[in-house]
Amino acid sequence: MARAASDTGGHLVTVRKLDWKTAENLAHDAVLACEAQGYSVTATVVDPSGHPQAVVKGDRVPLQSLSVSYRKAYTAFSYGLAFNKNSTSELVAARLTGPVEGAVLATEPEVLFIAGGVTLRTADNTVIGGIGVSGAPGGDKDEACANAAVTRWQPMFR
Repeated sequence: MARAASDTGGHLVTVRKLDWKTAENLAHDAVLACEAQGYSVTATVVDPSGHPQAVVKGDRVPLQSLSVSYRKAYTAFSYGLAFNKNSTSELVAARLTGPVEGAVLATEPEVLFIAGGVTLRTADNTVIGGIGVSGAPGGDKDEACANAAVTRWQPMFR
C-alpha cells in the first residue's frame, strides 16, 4: 500500500556529503603526503553519487593515474558501502568475487580492486564517499597517502 507524502514527511531525500572545500583539501593533502615521499600522484574524491567531487594532480603524474585514482575512489566508496570495508586493500584481502552464479565484481565498469582507495565515513560510520590515489610505485603507498589525508580531515566529516 502506498503512503501519502504527509505520512512519510515528504518526497525529498537528504544526502550527507562533503562540501567542495573539504573534498578539495582532502585530495590536496593526499597528493602532498605522497609528494613528501617523492611520489607524484593524482587524488580523486567521489561523493555519494559516485561522481568525482575533487581531483588534484601532481606535477609529474602518469596519464593513467587520473582514471585509476577515480576508479579506486569509486570502488572504495561503492564496495566499501556494500561490504562494510574501509579500503580497497581490505576488499582485495576479503577476496570478494561476486554472486555465486559466476558473476565477477571486477568486471563491473569503474571498479578496480587494487590498493589505493579509502572509504570516507562520518563518526557514526555513515559512508559519504571515497578517495583514491594513483601514481606512487605501489598501491600500498597510494593508500598510505590517502589514509594520511583521511586521518587529518575525518574529524571534519560531521
